Amino acid sequence: MIKFKNSEITPESIYTKRRSFIKSIGLGASSLAMSTIPFVNKSLASERDKLTSYKDITTYNNYYEFGTSKSDPHRNSQIFKTTPWEIAIEGEVEKPIKLSMEEISEMFVSEERIYRLRCVEGWSMVIPWMGFSLSELLLKVNPTSKAKFVEFESVYDPEQMKGQRYPWNYH
Repeated sequence: MIKFKNSEITPESIYTKRRSFIKSIGLGASSLAMSTIPFVNKSLASERDKLTSYKDITTYNNYYEFGTSKSDPHRNSQIFKTTPWEIAIEGEVEKPIKLSMEEISEMFVSEERIYRLRCVEGWSMVIPWMGFSLSELLLKVNPTSKAKFVEFESVYDPEQMKGQRYPWNYH
């Protein structure tokens, strides 16, 4: 797992004032400053792009439905049943639909991305991701002009997801 020293993270007081800083030093100087800052420490730049190990990605995470310890989700989800699963898109849409996970897999071409996640707890990971944009799925249902939000409602299964048995999870 990639860990950054506190000295390598931009202090919040500077981050929140970045726009006024850029304006105060002028566009030319700010362009120069912004282009050199990430590469002050070249080893940090190369370290930033290094993928987190598969073991760390898959065994160290927050998913309270499977437990509150970082290792609980990996341990408690090993026999989790994900078939048959189906999603429904309804509400302020012209064409509500229900799709199985198999239909979704066949309907959209997956793309690969790299995500850099930084947690407020102080850990960070560089994670490969494969999937498709939610906007592609929403185009299939034609949201109406009244639609303002997308609400996600997930599985509620306290038998498989023991963390759902406790009051910190809202259903």
